[in-house]
Order: sequence, then C-alpha cells, then structure tokens
Amino acid sequence: MNILVTGCAGFVGFHLIQKLSINNKVIGIDNLNSYYDVRLKYARLKKLKKNSNFVFFKMDLINKKKLMNIFSKNKIDLVVNLAAQAGVRYSQKNPDQYINANVLGFYNLLETMIKFKVKKLLFASSSSVYGSIKSKIFSENLITDKQISLYASSKKINEVFMNFYGKVHNVSYIGMRFFTIYGPYGRPDMAYFKFTKNINEGKKIYLHNYGKHSRDFTYIDDCIECIIKLISLIKNKKINTIVNIAGGKKVSIKKMVSIIEKNMKCKAKIGYKPLQFGDVKNTFSNPKKLKSLIHFKPNTSLTKGMNYFCDWYKKFYKVIK
Repeated sequence: MNILVTGCAGFVGFHLIQKLSINNKVIGIDNLNSYYDVRLKYARLKKLKKNSNFVFFKMDLINKKKLMNIFSKNKIDLVVNLAAQAGVRYSQKNPDQYINANVLGFYNLLETMIKFKVKKLLFASSSSVYGSIKSKIFSENLITDKQISLYASSKKINEVFMNFYGKVHNVSYIGMRFFTIYGPYGRPDMAYFKFTKNINEGKKIYLHNYGKHSRDFTYIDDCIECIIKLISLIKNKKINTIVNIAGGKKVSIKKMVSIIEKNMKCKAKIGYKPLQFGDVKNTFSNPKKLKSLIHFKPNTSLTKGMNYFCDWYKKFYKVIK
C-alpha cells in the first residue's frame, strides 16, 4: 500500500512509520514546529530517512496548494492523520494555533482526499474529548459534549467532521481516541518526560490536583500494534467508527513517579498544586470495543513501559549515574 502519514516526525508518527515502511511505501509530512525541542523531531526523522520506502515533505496542512501537489504526484491508498497542535494548557494561551492546525488543517486534508478520491482514513482523536463527564469509565457510546479545553474541542470537531464526510462523501474512517501514550522518543511536554528530566536534575516536580490524578497509560509499542491492526481492518472493509486506544488500567500519577525514582536512582522533590484549568481528573478506558475490532488491547505494564522509557532517556541524553 501507499500510505500518507501526517505528523510523521511526531512521537506516534515516528514509531508507526518504522513499522509501516517495512512492507509499504510511506509518504510523510510534518511542519517540524517548535512546540517542543525540534532536535528530537530531527532525530526521529533522521532514523526514518534511512528507509528507502519512506519519503518526507516538510509542509503544513494549512497550505492546501502544497497538499494537493503531494496528492497529485503520489498514489495514495490510505491516510493516517497524526498531525495536530498538541497540549491542553498551551491551547488556553495560543488558540489560533489549534484552530489552524487541528480544524482548518484537518478540513484541508479531507477536502484534498475527496478531490483525489482517497476514501480511507485513520485519524488521531483524544481521551480529552470525554472532558468533565461524570462516568468513571470512558466508553465510546457516551455523549461527549463536555470538553474543558480548546484542544479537546478541536478533537471533537474532527470527529464531527468525519461523521459528515463518512456519510456524505463515503469516506471510510476510524477515529482513535488516544489515552496518555508514553515511551522512548516521546513528547518532552508530557508529565512523565518532564518528571524524568527534573528528577534526574534534582529539580522539583509538581503534582496537580494534589497528586490525585490517575491515567490509563498506553505504551507506544501497544499503541502502534493497535494502529497497524486497525489499518488492516479498514483496508479490507467499509467502516466508520470511533475507538478508544487504551488497555483499561487506571494508574495513579504517584505510582508513575515512584517507578521513575527507582529507575533513575533519584528521590523526587515533590510539590502539590490544585487542579489546573483544562485538566481531566482521571482517565479510564473501556477497552471492549477495541478488543472486539482487532482482538487485541494494550497490555504493557506501566512499570515495564516506564523502565523502557527511562533507559532510553539515559542513553539519548547521556545521563551518567
């Protein structure tokens, strides 16, 4: 297959293309923005460019003309859209970036797909769309109309768009609601990454909601396995659906910190803060739908996955203990 992956130098895009490009031609696009340290994005890209089945274009989805040019010059069978402006708190101060990247950019991609008759799409949504709903466990059949950040709202808009494009333009799609993905080459803006860095450097870390947060963590290899299986599913059948990408295991943030402390052989200096605007208190996925679709669900324990991440961090940043 010929697969277009947007956000190819991002965390998930990088790991996905390493697997996809073994047996498929992959066209990757990324704007390489400076939301976090671009050196990490270039390090990912450097590894990807070693594969002859991968070709890269630096561009932004806002540029519809360039996007159409890529579609016109390359046969594309399927699109995996991972391009987005990430970050919940950042969206409060930089709303324009979220509307441009996550709404207008996504719209441009869909319109270009329609023009060139590409009718299969996987796209990244987020557990943040569940917002402040009262349910203790997040299932796909819940009404999601209580977003508490612009980032979450932009992801919900993507899902609404796809409901329209699926019905009116016959696009087959799977929206993937990712739950706290972590692992090697991860995002430096994520809590687990920042905590590891600060603990290693003897700096204070702050636990919001006074340390009472819990998350359904998803190790990157499990996430990629899910996406690969979902690509196989949509390749062979017409499907329009939204699915949680998580294993259904809720773990406290304090537990995550203790794993990092043990691996890094450093005691964390911990401060506590109240719940921050836009934060979801707890995330806990119901994995039944995912398992029914692909007969698999994420199963890497947080202890094992965080140890993989910490070991990578020490090697990548040349930490000497």
